[in-house]
Amino acid sequence: MSRFEFEGVQVAPGSAREFDVRVARLPAGTWASMPTVVIHGREPGPTVWLSGAIHGDELNGVAIVRELLMHLKPSLRAGTVIAVPIVNAFGLTLESRYLPDRRDLNKSFPGSPRGSLAGRLAHLFFDRVAKRCELGIDFHTGSGGRSNLPQIRCDLEEPQTRRYAELFAAPLALHSTLRDGSLRAAARKQGIRVLLYEAGEAGRFDANAIEVGVNGTLRVFESLGMLDHQAPPPLLTPRTAMSSKWIRAGRSGLCHVHVHLGDIVSPGDRLATVTDSLGHKQLEMVSRHPGIIVGSLQTAIVHRGDALVHIARLADSPSS
Repeated sequence: MSRFEFEGVQVAPGSAREFDVRVARLPAGTWASMPTVVIHGREPGPTVWLSGAIHGDELNGVAIVRELLMHLKPSLRAGTVIAVPIVNAFGLTLESRYLPDRRDLNKSFPGSPRGSLAGRLAHLFFDRVAKRCELGIDFHTGSGGRSNLPQIRCDLEEPQTRRYAELFAAPLALHSTLRDGSLRAAARKQGIRVLLYEAGEAGRFDANAIEVGVNGTLRVFESLGMLDHQAPPPLLTPRTAMSSKWIRAGRSGLCHVHVHLGDIVSPGDRLATVTDSLGHKQLEMVSRHPGIIVGSLQTAIVHRGDALVHIARLADSPSS
């Protein structure tokens, strides 16, 4: 088994090394960096990346990668893991989804070494980390005051990617088309498979979302022959969905959501009520098709057109 080179450093088989990959100098003159850990197994195997906080306020991924490092450092039998718990340190410091230039990092891949700050960071991560791998697992949460049911979003029409999603065994595997500028889209052009894990909400830790993410990742690693030990068995058989739709507010006001993440709904079921401040005007938002609740607004104040409830149409649901 040969050594693995990262940032000019040779990582020996059966060892782990920590790196501070410099991103940009801050206005005060100090450096902002991308903390990275490389764990190199004792035997040959695939190279996989783990990434959290591409959106700086999405914290569950930071905790998931941290816990995975505690599992993997003593027991990675084969292959190599490149773990980046905080890709967007700028956004995390600002408690913001975005970079200081107000750009969304996950709309900036594969980036450019001479572009905007977002483009440069995207290029750095994609060139130094993603392009080295055959598989990536990218951890996200809901945004804008919304929470997500633990779910894998990926290309379910690609057989091997679907197999990884099923092994991960989150409550739902949702087919997701590629969006220009996303990490998944840039990786796909390089022939790299990506699982995007969505769970919980921005700005806080969710113990269940973290546990599902850690155990699901370990099951994927076990299937690749990378672990010394068995991963925790799945607690459920994941449901699959090929499409989803947000139900949006028909008026501005105060919103009360009546459903919970994971609920199964049918056409006509009440999802949310939007009222004025005195309760004189009420608008009931109902489901137009059957499915499972995979995302839900957590805040009360809404404007017309705001996304309230996210429903995925299950693969075994009626077509009505």
